[in-house]
Amino acid sequence: MLQFQSMTALKDAVKVVSFDVEGTMVTTDFSYAIWFEMIPQRYAQRYGLAIEEAIRKIRKEYDSVGDQRLEWYDVQYWFTRFDLGRADIAMEELQNRVNYYPDTKDVLEKLGKRYKLSVASGSPRPFLKHLLRDVEHKFSSIFSSTSDFKKVKTADFYREICSRLGVEADQVVHIGDNKQFDFLEPATVGIRAFHLDREGKSGNAAALRNLAQLADLLDGR
Repeated sequence: MLQFQSMTALKDAVKVVSFDVEGTMVTTDFSYAIWFEMIPQRYAQRYGLAIEEAIRKIRKEYDSVGDQRLEWYDVQYWFTRFDLGRADIAMEELQNRVNYYPDTKDVLEKLGKRYKLSVASGSPRPFLKHLLRDVEHKFSSIFSSTSDFKKVKTADFYREICSRLGVEADQVVHIGDNKQFDFLEPATVGIRAFHLDREGKSGNAAALRNLAQLADLLDGR
């Protein structure tokens, strides 16, 4: 776990606590259902394929674009590319697949009493509309790198967030499950970044295992 010279100094310096969304506050169940269930099912029906063949073709198409391009994150791009209709209607049908991690709502409630809460996500806004439906009111700001800035979560993205929030980088804590996008990139600009590794598989000894640990750190425990 990351250590600071003074936990009291940490919590006194922080004004904003920023959260990634998928893999951090919300499980990947909803996204998985979109990318690997609904799209392949509709693709199979549209083109008269067995579901296994549809999944193989869909994965190949995803890989051909790659997660460094904005199109990869744009669900309507894929619905249009595959001639599957309107993505927003399909996503609404899967709202019940949105699941929050057990610690999410308690931590937001707790930290929201002391800090301004913000979202810094790579998920496009059409996804965030569903993923944050039950907790959106907890946040003063919601930023989508792909929808709002047309980029992945680079250091420039985090600099722009700080500017829009009117705070210095070292007044922001950010936590997320992607080591590159949620830990290394924000740390580059001076944000107090924490890597969240819920399953302990990253090999990062400094990673937090849950959001409750972050709340404890900000409480000075």
